[in-house]
Amino acid sequence: MTAIQVQDLHKSFDSLHVLRGIDFEIAQGECVILLGANGCGKSTLMRCLNGLERPDRGNAYMHGTDIATADARQLCQLRRQVGVVFQQFNLVQNLSVFQNVLYGAMGEQRFGLLATLSPLANDALRERAMYCLERVSLADKAKHKCREISGGQQQRVAIARTLMQEPSVLIADEPVASLDPSAGRNVMNLLMAIVEEQRMTVLCSLHQLELASEYGDRLIGMKAGRIELDASRDTVDHQRMASLYQGDVRVDHVPTTHHERPVTASV
Repeated sequence: MTAIQVQDLHKSFDSLHVLRGIDFEIAQGECVILLGANGCGKSTLMRCLNGLERPDRGNAYMHGTDIATADARQLCQLRRQVGVVFQQFNLVQNLSVFQNVLYGAMGEQRFGLLATLSPLANDALRERAMYCLERVSLADKAKHKCREISGGQQQRVAIARTLMQEPSVLIADEPVASLDPSAGRNVMNLLMAIVEEQRMTVLCSLHQLELASEYGDRLIGMKAGRIELDASRDTVDHQRMASLYQGDVRVDHVPTTHHERPVTASV
């Protein structure tokens, strides 16, 4: 069963053609690692998949819903099923770890923000938030403000917040890029263990080739707005992965070819 399907996806910002006809599918429960250099279009693809950007042409289906044409109600329903982990942790630094995790349930609550404020949250939500913190080994940090804990711990809080959401799909945009190698590996080990337990469908972008060679079922590689690699992880060697970072890799260095029609960004 297909969880994510992308067909001829294009996205431009003014005259810059970023996504140049992206096609791939991800099966339900499959974990895919997305590779590519800075400026190749990975983050724009991620933003199109979580509804933060609208593609200009093509389709992006998530559990059968076309994100490209979904209305506000459909996008809201879809976002409840899709957890997102960013490179920047996107935590409220002056609030407690516990409160940040509670916010993960905001989309499912009738009164949204109010229902997930720590003093007002019901017992079921509070118990769930503590379980999520226990799962990432941070229950002892529940009362700490996020600014008081390390970067690796903050990313684990972000993962706990995503767990609180109970998503079926996880999109992780370079989740360990801002961490040192040891903390990054610890976060990846934790993330992949949770993914396997929860049987989530995953698209996770990485820069670190040594990590990409160890995690996930499949590798998709981008170069200058196009997919250059799509294969089982076990069949891809280091040299082939490294080639994604060599030559013309950025969309702003490779002009639209003569047979492509430039796409004007939606206003």
